[in-house]
Amino acid sequence: MPKRSGDSGAAEAARVLVLSPEAPFPAIGGGALRSASLVHYFARRGPVDLILFQQPGEADPALAIPNEVQGEKFVLRLSYHARHGAARIWRNAGRALRGVPPLVDRFRGFDREIAGTLTGRRYRLGVIEHFWCAPYLALLEAHCEEVWVDLHNVESVLQGREAELAAGPARLGFRRFARAYEALERELLPRFGRVLVTSEEDAEAVKRLAPGARTTIFPNTIPLRPAPVRAEEDAIAFSGNLAYQPNTEAVRYFAGQVWPLLRAKWPNLVWRIIGKNPAEIQRYVQAGEYIQVVGPVEDAIGELARVRVVVVPVLAGSGTRVKILEAWAAGAPVVSTTVGAEGLGARAGEHLLIADTPAQFSETVSALLTSQGLRQQIGAGGRKFYEERFTWEVGWRLLDETACVG
Repeated sequence: MPKRSGDSGAAEAARVLVLSPEAPFPAIGGGALRSASLVHYFARRGPVDLILFQQPGEADPALAIPNEVQGEKFVLRLSYHARHGAARIWRNAGRALRGVPPLVDRFRGFDREIAGTLTGRRYRLGVIEHFWCAPYLALLEAHCEEVWVDLHNVESVLQGREAELAAGPARLGFRRFARAYEALERELLPRFGRVLVTSEEDAEAVKRLAPGARTTIFPNTIPLRPAPVRAEEDAIAFSGNLAYQPNTEAVRYFAGQVWPLLRAKWPNLVWRIIGKNPAEIQRYVQAGEYIQVVGPVEDAIGELARVRVVVVPVLAGSGTRVKILEAWAAGAPVVSTTVGAEGLGARAGEHLLIADTPAQFSETVSALLTSQGLRQQIGAGGRKFYEERFTWEVGWRLLDETACVG
């Protein structure tokens, strides 16, 4: 049985159940910030029961839940998985043969524990965070009047784009996982009472995959922060979970094709790489005087306020990039690929700058490094856009207008 904590009487009063494979708290990083926003949205109305997963060796995720989120917490313990390259290749080869995507496989097999947790409980609404746990829909349907799924990404699109960048066996694996996700999406998405997506682009992707799905746009947002004082050190920055494949690929691309061009023009420039799981990029960059692998930080916005430019050289993805929202909140000018900026509705030249080749990226970053006025213009445009469209309060108002549960 899963470990429980919280008020024992809250379960009967709770109107909402949230099942999240990724811990929403502490609200650090894109996925956690999105899930935390949704949990807080429901917690303003009443108790929220949470079913969470605990990775081996990591802290109990229930301990990080803030006091204002009232309700019971149920923690499911994941088995140990070795994280070195050979173990991952072996696991994913087996998953590809079985046609089971890696994260669906990682979080499967808890049917008995979840069913036991939910015995005798009724909810007005159940929410599944991430499509990885969508196969638990039938379990939640038995206890909830309605069940939603919150798509942080359209997984088949993400895997398909990764396949385009990969080569050899990896390409075959990504294609296999893309097809497996697509089959699951076609089957499961129409069964949910509502499918939350991050953008118009993802809504269109879901419509193509599953025309019967009922989509609602709930954008990625972050808490409203006062504009920080910008230090503008002689540095640029990239931020994100470095174990996330699109981020790993972005670092590889930037390190191999863009950074040498910038170093030739700006020999004293520092590139800071900010985010958890820094070991995942060791094969692509060597930390030193001019490449600083900062690792995880509690305040990404504060770190980004220290640099002159934030780079988002993302080549594959779905959803929208919270790293751009954090840069905007920091008042930092952003240079992104078209894919990196997808879904945000940002205007190039006003909210950020776009560069899709290594030469363009180097030239665009250089233009910002050269001109303080241009940095201030683009940084201020991004900050204003964030305040208008990408705070938690804005996202909650959109849900009130389109999908309020009463």
